[in-house]
Amino acid sequence: MGGTSSLYIMNMALMGMGIYALIAKRHIIKKIIGVVIMEYAINLFLILLGYKTDGIAPIQDSSINAAQLAVRAVDPLPQALVLTSIVIGLGTLALMAAQAIKLYEKYKTFDMSEINRLRG
Repeated sequence: MGGTSSLYIMNMALMGMGIYALIAKRHIIKKIIGVVIMEYAINLFLILLGYKTDGIAPIQDSSINAAQLAVRAVDPLPQALVLTSIVIGLGTLALMAAQAIKLYEKYKTFDMSEINRLRG
């Protein structure tokens, strides 16, 4: 049990790094990296929720009966959520990168405070 709790603590640290980058940094690219780190932390959290020690794939075959499968099988729902989240994360990353490029083309900087100053 101690190994799993340390994974949760590391996951919280990863989420904290993402939040720090999103709040404290002025550079748009660093903010985007912070959002991506937060997405990875959420995906890791979902995987940790579905983790089971000595778990097996939730596939019924002749070598295991239904009762053993129910006890030992890993929950497939977090895995499906993570796969969906990865696809959505890629779409949001592409959108953020496109917006950052447009801001750079207009203001010639990635610094948010400079963009706010130039905007007026």
